Amino acid sequence: QVQLVESGGGLVQAGGSLRLSCVASGGTYSPFTMGWFRQAPGKEREFVSAISQDGRYLYYANSVKGRFTISSTNTKNSVVYLQMNILQPEDTAVYYCAATQTHSRGNERRELTYDYWGQGTQVTVSS
Repeated sequence: QVQLVESGGGLVQAGGSLRLSCVASGGTYSPFTMGWFRQAPGKEREFVSAISQDGRYLYYANSVKGRFTISSTNTKNSVVYLQMNILQPEDTAVYYCAATQTHSRGNERRELTYDYWGQGTQVTVSS
């Protein structure tokens, strides 16, 4: 069983920055594919960013490309960050970290790829 713990959310003014963290524990020795998703009030959950299992590929939603950066601190991807810059009110949402240890190459943007989900962390951007 894998547990994911997110942190780093909060309230920030438009144009500001936040860094989200996700720490994965448990599971097998295999590396994780890690993804970030978000859900705004009244909207469906959407893909934000992901890092491939081998760490070679980074994926971003068009809405955050150039502003958000995903990174990992180790080859297992068990600690992943989402650096969010130039935040806008439309970035306000609950952000979820997600993980899988099964082969997922090419499917990193899909929610169904992920077996494990964090509890979510609130990001609020004021105008």
